Amino acid sequence: MPRNSFISPTVLIIPGLRDHVPTHWQTLLAQQLAKVCVVPPMGRADLDCNKRVCAIEAAMIAIQGPVVLVAHSGGCVMVAHWARTSQHAHRVLGALLATPPDFELPMPEGYPSLTMLQSGGWLPVPRQVLPFRSLVATSTNDPLGQQDRVVKLAQDWGSEIIDLGGVGHLNPAFGFGEWALAETLIARLSR
Repeated sequence: MPRNSFISPTVLIIPGLRDHVPTHWQTLLAQQLAKVCVVPPMGRADLDCNKRVCAIEAAMIAIQGPVVLVAHSGGCVMVAHWARTSQHAHRVLGALLATPPDFELPMPEGYPSLTMLQSGGWLPVPRQVLPFRSLVATSTNDPLGQQDRVVKLAQDWGSEIIDLGGVGHLNPAFGFGEWALAETLIARLSR
């Protein structure tokens, strides 16, 4: 293969701890991209982190060629767990990690407790440098993670940090819907 040839990557979308949401920016993004694969949402009923890590690995095995990961919320933490053991992390050109939660502090009402996260294998949250380029998008008013703590997590992962301002948790409850910046960031990671 000539040195300057480029194989466009497949985008692998990794949702957080939610069920399928048709108006979520990840769902809308998947409908717009030509080369995309989605890890099936697993909701909050079964919090087994290992099952989710295995789902990412299975998706990677099914994809030929390079990959860009696009994770949101708990999906970002899943990526950190997956990257520690995967045989396919070397194929990742980069990862867009949008508004990772702070699973190490109590979550708001309606979200899993620290005990549930611990028993599901989520804790401790891996803090090793990720073996691929990554961008962590943070929010100044995310109810699931104080920005300074999320920035520290991103630094531990070796990620570039992008401050989105006050976008809440970057989900339909905060008006997202479409997130146009995602495609720009994916293109940046694809180079």
